[in-house]
Amino acid sequence: MSSSQAGRSPLKLVSRFGTLFVLLLLCVFFSIATLDDQHPTDEGAARELARQIAREYPGNPSVLVVVRSGEEDLRYAAALEEELKRSGAKILGKITGKPSAVRKKLEEIGAAGTKLDVVATHHFSAQGVLAGDQFKALTSSQPALGSARVVKPPSVRRPVFLKMSNLMDILNMISVIAIIAIGMTMVIITTGIDLSVGSLIAFSGVIVACSARELGIDPESGVFLLLGCALLGIAACGLLGAFSGVMVTAFGIHPFIVTLSIMSIARGLSFIIAGGPSDVVIEAESYRFLGAGRSLLGIPNSVILMILLYLLAHLLMTRTVLGRHIYAVGGNREAAHLSGVPVKRVLIIVYTICGALAGLGGVVNSSLYGAGSAKSGVGYELQIIAAVVVGGTSLAGGSGKIMGTLVGALILGVIANGMNLTGVTTYPQMVVFGLLILVAVLIDQLKNRKTGGSSS
Repeated sequence: MSSSQAGRSPLKLVSRFGTLFVLLLLCVFFSIATLDDQHPTDEGAARELARQIAREYPGNPSVLVVVRSGEEDLRYAAALEEELKRSGAKILGKITGKPSAVRKKLEEIGAAGTKLDVVATHHFSAQGVLAGDQFKALTSSQPALGSARVVKPPSVRRPVFLKMSNLMDILNMISVIAIIAIGMTMVIITTGIDLSVGSLIAFSGVIVACSARELGIDPESGVFLLLGCALLGIAACGLLGAFSGVMVTAFGIHPFIVTLSIMSIARGLSFIIAGGPSDVVIEAESYRFLGAGRSLLGIPNSVILMILLYLLAHLLMTRTVLGRHIYAVGGNREAAHLSGVPVKRVLIIVYTICGALAGLGGVVNSSLYGAGSAKSGVGYELQIIAAVVVGGTSLAGGSGKIMGTLVGALILGVIANGMNLTGVTTYPQMVVFGLLILVAVLIDQLKNRKTGGSSS
């Protein structure tokens, strides 16, 4: 291997896997920065606590279960009770109310002379009346409670960032941006830009909500009418995307100007259709399935949809004629035209896909909040373009990878989540994101200059 090839090899690796390496470094950094004591309240911790009680209290210990009233706590309590019963323990009750309810139940047990061995709880409920001196004062006045002990799962020191719930929150947070960024990647590869996607999010959500209202959809309505409303919103945004493509190709107007106009038009139409800035509520609870529901293995449905779309887009860009044409148009439009590539058709298709995906993003967003809002999606276009650029797609066109865009969206999500966890406020976050975009564009420019120099 020649010295020039040896020199280019590391650069090639950085070019191919640099963003992935940055993502891993960020994950490591925020894992260390958010290392803290964690207090488990999951079902596994509940079962382990029940087994601990069975070991320490052989026979049939009397147990009172105390938790908060949240959904996760109720699952914790159910798992705890199930495992305690399996081991032969006697459950004296389950308290899910306020500390006053816990005190009242303990006083009732003491007054009845029922022996209490264990109060099974977790860190967050082992406060107030169950904590230290207060618990001793209460139990010392009741002979039946004299030997009672509060037990809870041990705390563990782990990164808050790596909690499964936090990782799912990151994926759910970026899902709308990442979905639309697929279409934006295709547009930027063709040397275009689409500034209208943020407004199209609002446009789609408002169309879905208003059409659902006009059809009289209520909480009991089935999914088929809602699906029709969602498809209407996606189709409307796809048509506006196609219109942008026609303006760019048929009249030669710069994409920046066209999509800036569509951004204003779509936002204005959203306010007109919604009748003002107020949210249009979607009554059907089933509509929240896509944005707020959880499906396979507790993974949000919007994340599953995002992953499926990225797999399909990756196949489209790497295994189809259309994908090759998109790269050809971005690499050299004139050469692509002379080679028989239908340049205008490709551009119209690309802008239509971007518009339709923005519409789908609007559907997911409105599903998450259960309403369509003409104010939603403000500033999203900048985050979407940032995800594409950070993911390695060149603003000069002709190069970029769909999976790189997914990594770029993850980088933005990890940074936002990590800064929130470490207490960084909104304004410094804006500075960080601005610098990140600037660095990504600078790297792209230096890479293009390097490529140009080596080819000359």
